[in-house]
Amino acid sequence: MRPSMHHARRARGLFGALLTFLAVLAALLTTTSPAQAATTICEQYGSTTVQGRYVVQNNRWGTSETQCISVGDSGFTVTQADGSVATNGAPKSYPSIFNGCHYTNCSPGTNLPAQLSSISSAPTSISYSYVSNAVYDAAYDIWLDPTARKDGVNRTEIMVWFNKVGSIQPVGSQVGTATVAGRQWQVWSGNNGSNDVLSFVAPSAIGSWSFDVMDFVRQAVSRGLAQNNWYLTSVQAGFEPWQNGAGLAVSSFSSSVNTGGGSGDPGTPGGPAACRVTYGTNVWQGGFTADVTVANTGSSQVNGWKLAFALPSGQQITSAWGATVSPSSGSVTASNLAYNGQLAPGGQTSFGFQGTYGGTFAKPTGFTLNGTACTTA
Repeated sequence: MRPSMHHARRARGLFGALLTFLAVLAALLTTTSPAQAATTICEQYGSTTVQGRYVVQNNRWGTSETQCISVGDSGFTVTQADGSVATNGAPKSYPSIFNGCHYTNCSPGTNLPAQLSSISSAPTSISYSYVSNAVYDAAYDIWLDPTARKDGVNRTEIMVWFNKVGSIQPVGSQVGTATVAGRQWQVWSGNNGSNDVLSFVAPSAIGSWSFDVMDFVRQAVSRGLAQNNWYLTSVQAGFEPWQNGAGLAVSSFSSSVNTGGGSGDPGTPGGPAACRVTYGTNVWQGGFTADVTVANTGSSQVNGWKLAFALPSGQQITSAWGATVSPSSGSVTASNLAYNGQLAPGGQTSFGFQGTYGGTFAKPTGFTLNGTACTTA
């Protein structure tokens, strides 16, 4: 029996109402569902992963007082930081986020440990949030070891202090200043009884920054605290609190390590290119190191490069990294290695060297890349 038009309309009306109800329900679920709930960690060495690629760790090791962190999708916040320790000793913890391996805890998909000679760049970025009612530093920890270590203490620790509050100082003593990655730093060097520590302290607070970890690694190599056949095992960023610390936060973090690539033949540069050279130095009586960044400011890729410049009279190169530099004095040429010979438009690479000098120290006055004059920054 065919249904009446009244029943047909009623059925269609019920069906339409059901569709409307389902649509409203879906909208409510979409608009009212909260973002991924934050994870609270109070365990001494508790950790979790974020973005499927980084580890966030509570890492409380210098006190028995409670410390808790709230971990979100992009970073973490210290929510409780009880107690304090003496400011002339070690901090009470290092709540942090990292790429790599730390005491057998490796971040998902990491390509660390990686041999330094194989790394073309290690870009990273961070945004910090600070508080004033605490004693702490905000710092990167960059760990290096002669072996591809995934557990225990590494041989050399590089610390990059973005900020410090209170009467605290890095391990060891200040050994000078340096320009690294385009910024000025106080440089400290020492040993904490377990490993060598090379620290770079910003003269004023840095809230956020993007840089290449390898610029600091090359400083460690130039100062004899690492070698190119060593390994980068982890890149970490967080806080070292001595007193209090609730409210400190890492709001965003990224880290990657690029290995391989290059032209494979440093003797065949790929033609002229527009370029910019940044030449930073660290100078002491009778000696110096130079950090050289070469940027491709043109619109074409450079496949193989040679940077020519004249060392001022009295200067002589004793060692180099990131490039082959010869001869050791006078008019010299730095040639790319196998892994860093390609410079994309807007791309850059860095190399450096250590040397001696007599008389008054001076910088080179001009550079050419594959025969084309460069601007200087």
